[in-house]
Order: sequence, then structure tokens, then C-alpha cells
Amino acid sequence: MANETNNFQELISHCKEYGYIFQSSEIYDGLAAVYDYGQNGAQLKKNIRDYWWKSMTQLHDNIVGIDASIFMHPTTWKASGHVDNFSDPMIDNKDSNKRYRVDHLIEGFADEQKAKGNEQLANDTLAAMDALLLANDYAGLKQLIETNKISCAVSKTCNWTDVREFNLMFSTQIGSVAEASETIYLRPETAQGIFVNFLNVQKTGRMKIPFGIAQTGKAFRNEIVARQFIFRMREFEQMEMQFFVRPGTQMEWYNFWKEERKKWHESLGIPSNKLRFHDHVKLAHYADAALDIEFDFPFGWKELEGIHSRTDFDLKQHQEFSKKKIQYFDNDLNEAGKPFGNYIPYVVETSVGLDRLVLTILSNAYAEEKWNKEDGTEDSRVVLRIPAKIAPVKLAILPLVKKDGLPEIARELMNECKQAFHCFYEEKDAIGKRYRRMDAIGTPFCITIDHQTKEDQTVTIRYRDTMVQERIALADVKNLVISHTA
Repeated sequence: MANETNNFQELISHCKEYGYIFQSSEIYDGLAAVYDYGQNGAQLKKNIRDYWWKSMTQLHDNIVGIDASIFMHPTTWKASGHVDNFSDPMIDNKDSNKRYRVDHLIEGFADEQKAKGNEQLANDTLAAMDALLLANDYAGLKQLIETNKISCAVSKTCNWTDVREFNLMFSTQIGSVAEASETIYLRPETAQGIFVNFLNVQKTGRMKIPFGIAQTGKAFRNEIVARQFIFRMREFEQMEMQFFVRPGTQMEWYNFWKEERKKWHESLGIPSNKLRFHDHVKLAHYADAALDIEFDFPFGWKELEGIHSRTDFDLKQHQEFSKKKIQYFDNDLNEAGKPFGNYIPYVVETSVGLDRLVLTILSNAYAEEKWNKEDGTEDSRVVLRIPAKIAPVKLAILPLVKKDGLPEIARELMNECKQAFHCFYEEKDAIGKRYRRMDAIGTPFCITIDHQTKEDQTVTIRYRDTMVQERIALADVKNLVISHTA
């Protein structure tokens, strides 16, 4: 088949039309950078989350999962450095009053230059930006913007304020009496819930180094420039695993997990040539090594997952601020001649944005296809080639007509299968239209119940990706779908 495209705006429209993602509070004209998941999007998101959870906690005998609360003691964020350091350099246009993240503004300029064929200028500008960010040279960043005459998208002017830091945490009040209320924060990441529970999990689970603690959950960041659909939002979900190791072995585990995580993404059907490693130029205050696994989104290469060697920063900070001893007694090192047996573990982190992963799957799966049929006429379809194991609906059961006992057979099959996987039943419209609708939703298998089914107990199965149809025994349907989606 020819003429496959991947238009991002059409993908966004498709997500709304087929129940994947809606603008939050749309009937009130929406809330910027906040989205709701529809019936198919919520199921896809759950399937991806479950697949990650299983791969981390069930398939590794030294990783366990927790579910920490969103609200945490405010000192947590002082200890972690978020109160003082969790900020981005911002700049405002004086004419439009529109605020930009400096790196996004400069990256947008570089993308425009590449589109015009000015590859060298784009690369030089990005290299200069990286160097200035590394040096925290905000005056230099403003000069870079002015030198390249980078303008505001709204006012089209270059009338900029100075670059300054903007903290990204949401704050709120806790307490029943206003005068006695205390300022707390919506967590900007899920990792700290793992760190403050390190001793609880290690002792109750009798965990031995090296071991990991995994968690999924909501996080909140007051992104000033939230863009590119669900790629960057103010309310999002993370899937993180903190792997605790002996000091001195962190780089071994860092290299292990970066390769392991890339293989995991490939297991979701993401082509290896659309994934790459990108080492951080500027390391976070807690890291001695860091990289991103990037995906080639329709809008360019962007971060999908971060792999960070966080040293012992987090546990050491929480030990200092809480005045509680947070250490691990390593029996395997408690021998004569060994340099230590009691230590604060080092940490290697894997952190993937679940919403970004949903966007990755949808971007990779979306295709518009056109082809010539045998009679010379043209046909077309829009299809989501979501891997069967995470597809929201695994099987569509479609009686050919709404009479002659066919719906009853279809309902019986539905009842047999729905305990094992998510099914969809439909009897409205011509069978061709129903097939196209299932292609657009991303359903990998369709079963048609027809009059021949009553004669020989066979059905027609149609495969989404190839559109091939074949007859199989009605009794084999459930096991066939299970074999392809396990």
C-alpha cells in the first residue's frame, strides 16, 4: 500500500473523533495544557501502565512497587532541592506580554532555520544555547536571542525582558482553619515518594542491594509554555523506578538500565531507528550522569524517558533534613578488610512520561492509506496499528445482520471472551463501514458472524494490519486472540 502519512494535526483530530483524548473542560472553551482521556485513550493508557508495571515488578525479582501520596510534607521539597532549584529560565515579550521558556524559544528559531536550509546557523545557535545554559549565563541567552532577532510569535517584535528563573511547582494550602493553614505543594515528580519510603520498603520487604522501587502516578508542573498536545502538560503521569546500588557500581547499572529501557520501548513495537540516546549537556544538581531516550515525534526528536545516575544525593538530603538515619547495612560487605558495610546507597533512575508514551504509540501507529483495488478504483482508510497486546479493544464481534439468530451467536461469543480481554460488539451499518471504524480505533481483530456460522460453526476473522480475512472455527476465536495479545 502506498501514500502513508503521519500528520500531527490530523492525529490530534483523530484522537478526539475516536474517543482517545479530549480537551479538558471543552464545553467551557477548555483549560490550556490539560487533557482528558476518553474511553479508548483511558484503556490504552491503562494497558501501557500495566505492561510497564508487570515488566518492572513481576518480571524482576528485586523490584517492588509502591503508591505514595501526591501530598507530601513541605520539607520534602526543600530537601530535594525543588524549592530552590526547580525552575526554568523564562523571558517575556514586552509588547504581547507572552512568556516563553528560553530553550523552547531558541529551539523554535533553530527549527525554522533548518526548514529554510540554514542548517549551520541552526546548529551553531543550539550549541551556543547549550553552552550558555550550562554556565547559567542569562544575560548571554538574552543577547543570543537579540542577535538572531528571534521574535515573539504574537507581537512579531524582539522587545524582550531580561531572562529570569520561574519555579514550576504548584502550591496550595492544607488545614481546616485559614489562619493555621500550611503551604504544601502538588508533587512535581513521583521519585521523592520512593526516597522517603526507602527504609520502610527495604525493611518490610527484606530487600537486598541492588534492588528497585517502582511507582506510577500523577505529577504537576506549572509549565508556562505547554505545547505539542499531550507531550507537555501541567498535569501528567509518570512511571518511575529508583534502583538502589552500592556506591561505585552506579555506572555499571546506569549503562545496564539505559539499554534495558530502550529494549522495552522496542518491545512495544517502536522501531529502533526512531529511538536514540541523547546525553545531557548540563547535569541536574543531583546527577553524575544522565541521558534521554528520545523518540522521533512528528514534531522532531524529543525526550521520551530519562535515565539518571542520581548518586546518593536524595537519601543523603532526606537524612539531613529529617534527622533520621537513612542507611543500608550490607551483610555481604561486612567482612574484614572491606571499606564499608554501612552506607547510603546510590541510585539509578528510570523515568518515563506515560502521557508521552501514549503519544509515542499513537504517533507510531497512525497511518492514512490509499491503494488501487482490482477493479481500478481507489480505496482508502485511516488505521491505528497499535500493538495487539496494548490495544484498547482486542476483538470486535460483528453479526452480519441483526436477525436470523446471528446476534445471539455473537453475544454468546462476546460473553465467552470478555472475561479474558476487552471486546466490542456492533451490529449497526454495513460490515465494510464497521471494519473501517475498527481500523480507526485500532482494534487488531474483527470477527464476523454470518449465516455460514449457523451451518458449520465457523466465522470470518479479519486482521487489521493486513486486512486479510479467513475462516476459522468459532471455538478457536478466544485462544487465537489470547495468543496474539499475551
